[in-house]
Amino acid sequence: MGGMPRRSHRFSRPVYEGLPWFYITGGIAALIASYLLASRGGWSLLTGLLGLVILVGGIVVLLRRRDYRQLRSQYANPDSLTGEEPP
Repeated sequence: MGGMPRRSHRFSRPVYEGLPWFYITGGIAALIASYLLASRGGWSLLTGLLGLVILVGGIVVLLRRRDYRQLRSQYANPDSLTGEEPP
């Protein structure tokens, strides 16, 4: 059946690389806002929890990308996977 061709939706490289830092910055900003909203009780707690989740999510994405790239570079050099030095 003919249909519309699927387009790949991808971010440009600078945007893709900057997303974890955007999440981390947003999480820290939300934690600071939570501190400043301390007199408002529920809003402060909600903002703080949201900020913590966003901060941890950004750190997780950053570390997962680093580990993936490190593993990928090891597969490009199969000798590095065995731990043995080439002759």
